[in-house]
Amino acid sequence: MHDIVIRGGTIIDGTGQPAFTGDVAISGGRIAAVGDRQGPARREIDASGLLVTPGWVDAHTHYDGQAMWDPLLAPSCWHGVTTVLFGNCGVGFAPVKKEHRGALMDLMEGVEEIPNPVLSAGLTWEWETFPQFMDALERRPRAIDIAARAAHLPLRVYVMGDRAVRREPATGEDIAEMRRLTIEALQVGAFGFTTSRTDSHKTPDGELVASRDADADELVGIGSALGAVSAGAFGMNSDFDDEDYELAWMRKLARQTGRPIWFLLTDRYEDPQRWRRLIKATHEARAEGLSFTAQIAGRPIGVMMGIGTALNPFTVRPTYKKIEGLPIEEQRRLLRDPQLRRQILAERPSDAEVAKLAQFRQAVTQKWERFYTMGNPPDYEPAPEKSVAAIAARTGRPPDEVAYDYMTEVDGQYLYFPVVNYVTGDHAPIYEMLNDPACLLGLSDGGAHCTSIVDSGVPTFMLMHWGRDRSRGPRLPLEHLVKRQTSETADFFGFSDRGRLQPGLRADINLIEFDRLQVQKPELVHDMPAGGRRFVQRVDGYEMTFVAGEAIFERGEHTGALPGRLVRAGREGTTLAAAE
Repeated sequence: MHDIVIRGGTIIDGTGQPAFTGDVAISGGRIAAVGDRQGPARREIDASGLLVTPGWVDAHTHYDGQAMWDPLLAPSCWHGVTTVLFGNCGVGFAPVKKEHRGALMDLMEGVEEIPNPVLSAGLTWEWETFPQFMDALERRPRAIDIAARAAHLPLRVYVMGDRAVRREPATGEDIAEMRRLTIEALQVGAFGFTTSRTDSHKTPDGELVASRDADADELVGIGSALGAVSAGAFGMNSDFDDEDYELAWMRKLARQTGRPIWFLLTDRYEDPQRWRRLIKATHEARAEGLSFTAQIAGRPIGVMMGIGTALNPFTVRPTYKKIEGLPIEEQRRLLRDPQLRRQILAERPSDAEVAKLAQFRQAVTQKWERFYTMGNPPDYEPAPEKSVAAIAARTGRPPDEVAYDYMTEVDGQYLYFPVVNYVTGDHAPIYEMLNDPACLLGLSDGGAHCTSIVDSGVPTFMLMHWGRDRSRGPRLPLEHLVKRQTSETADFFGFSDRGRLQPGLRADINLIEFDRLQVQKPELVHDMPAGGRRFVQRVDGYEMTFVAGEAIFERGEHTGALPGRLVRAGREGTTLAAAE
């Protein structure tokens, strides 16, 4: 007698093999059998007409803070994600001394746009060391599984104090201590280490983050901890200003440690061929036996702009700046006033405000051809005629008037600005990346960029857009899309007990009504600590989601079940060695 049998669904098992019809039996929180008709169960679920897939393993989130106050980790849990991995982009909250808590919250606000007041209200700071942070995570009930990485920014500030914030070079003693603390983190189950080397990451005051100028000695010195423990992967977000320099120390680290090295890869407007050069270098390194991987996004990373968002084309104009702290409804009322409209449109952007922005976002003051109307349902591959510049040309109006009126005429209406991955004006480069074995799907950024980006619905988008709806280019097989975000991400980071529908593995499972699958228009809600607001993106089409054999969501509603846990690398259900 099984606990549950899911009967007659279209099984896409996460391995990439062709879909087939059959049953999935669950016993004791694990998959007992997959295939032909299984025996009786205490609960039987008719999955006729539904896809049956493994739960999504999301390798790039920023739930470091939210995991302390939200047992669900929405919106990722709404989109069939059953495992999230955070501690990305070099930011996190451990280790930390009491006097540096504010600095870490500032860094998280500047890099990932999680507001300081939200973090101040939501974090309990019952830890100083990374092991204590992990214990705090483990004590909390949750619906889905979480896992963490060690991060460079808190580590550097913990060891170097204000010298880190001033971006001074690390001494040999500093590097040795950061290495020791990284070993400590890996030994208690961290899934590797991450750093940030990009001008896109700034503090709220516009300063570059503490790790931006770390040299090769520091990076290789800390990264050698992974080789000492034979565990974890080293991840990086870099501008690759000097590609030869970056690739040289990454090769050295991979060669010395034998550990996987991954970096974030996107195309860029100012250097359209950059991603091809880096992919070529990745393949060359892999041909030498080095574990090099490019982590990619499944769609453009795009900023949404409207009333109440972190940024829009007018937040850098003096008059708008005076009202943006008001409640959204009050802002909307004022912005619809004809006199205020004329005043804002007559102003030029403030150079000081523009300078505070990350490099990519500085384009919001003038690149009207890159702004698109978003619509409902949202269009993430908009054609040129949807750009503000094209609409302005068709209607004989200035583009800033078009943008202003679109934002203010309807409540909750947003412009879409693809920051990266839209150089060609379509998804052609992403299609190539998704078909490249040297690339790993990630970059959902769940939990981050609260009032500008919500890409935590990317797992749903992958099936919907690439597997069904795309009209401006070729689509991809569902089996490939499922494998990309289940067994591939699980295997790479060492989650050996999930990512496939196979006997003995953890029963993390989605039941999906594919024809009804649809992401909704992003919406701003006030549901964070201290009344903080954030974008969420709801979804239709998930019939059920199981974690460890328990249904956590049924038809979009939480069942009350909280079977999730903190997963520690090297413990039950994981392997220390990540896949190459």
